Amino acid sequence: MTVLEKRKIGNTGVELTSLGLGTSPLGGLGVDVSFQQFESVVLKAYELGVRYFDTAPLYGLGKSEHSLGHILRVNGLIDKVQLSTKAGRILKQERRAKRAESLYAINWVNSLPYVDEYDYSYDGIMRAFEDSQQRLGVDGVDILFLHDVSSEWHRGDYNRYLGQLRESGYRACDELRSSGAVKAIGLGVNETASVLQVASEFDLDCSMVAGRYTLLNHQPLYDFFPEVQRRGISIIAGGIYNSGVLAEGSKGDAAVRTYDCVAAPPEILARVEKLEAVCAEFDVSLPTAATQFVYNHPAVTAVVQGALSPKHVESNVAAISQKVPPAFWTALKDRGLIPAESITAALSAA
Repeated sequence: MTVLEKRKIGNTGVELTSLGLGTSPLGGLGVDVSFQQFESVVLKAYELGVRYFDTAPLYGLGKSEHSLGHILRVNGLIDKVQLSTKAGRILKQERRAKRAESLYAINWVNSLPYVDEYDYSYDGIMRAFEDSQQRLGVDGVDILFLHDVSSEWHRGDYNRYLGQLRESGYRACDELRSSGAVKAIGLGVNETASVLQVASEFDLDCSMVAGRYTLLNHQPLYDFFPEVQRRGISIIAGGIYNSGVLAEGSKGDAAVRTYDCVAAPPEILARVEKLEAVCAEFDVSLPTAATQFVYNHPAVTAVVQGALSPKHVESNVAAISQKVPPAFWTALKDRGLIPAESITAALSAA
């Protein structure tokens, strides 16, 4: 078994392994996933040292929570791992409700017969959490993320949903945390601005942020990371491959060679080609560089990656575990591919 490094969430007692398994793909994101396939991925992750598992009501419209909870229970792993799920959506019978509008065209294959509705009020958060407890079969979780509390996601409705949090949603989060049902509260979003907005109004322990700090996106170095570190907010990083291009590379399958969920534009592919050239010089895979670039920053507690097969898990564990020579990071800086201010020493070999 690989022994993965652990880091603590903010001022809580929750520790996460450097790599977490995200179960959005296993919920049937564009592909049909059997229970047996789901189980094989979870058990392989545990075998290889992963002790953090993330899910959400949205993933497979309840399917991911049902499957993950059952797998962990029947294999005696519930008390041996850290769990996170999300609130802000309530699942209702598809015959009686209209599905919430989404920023992306999400296609859940063979999902459960529900639709999701946004609700960030006290009652909405409490109901969402209680429903998640039942689907997972647990009496509490380590982290509860408020899902998609973001102006980018909700656009014209953002202030309305933020108003629900201000009016009563924050109170629900505070009660769940103070009762011990939840050990940490954060946001689960695809942007950084909303994390800072909510953090100015409510005491966040952490946040899951997807795709904002990667080998191709560096802005958080200058504004976001310094502020969350000042506030003691831990970041769990998702989307570290920018939805595909940093995993597939510049010559990969065009269908999954995406950048922020759309076809990677020529200028992005040109930057990836330059990254690949340095990777080849130092015998470092592009996924390894992408993974460790993100995890090396002390603001980041863990990276979360999805997987659809045990081999995917093996690749993800290898990417976080491989020793990378310091000269590799120096070369990236010297060629202007990452900022000189990048923190690149956390996992590098001496």
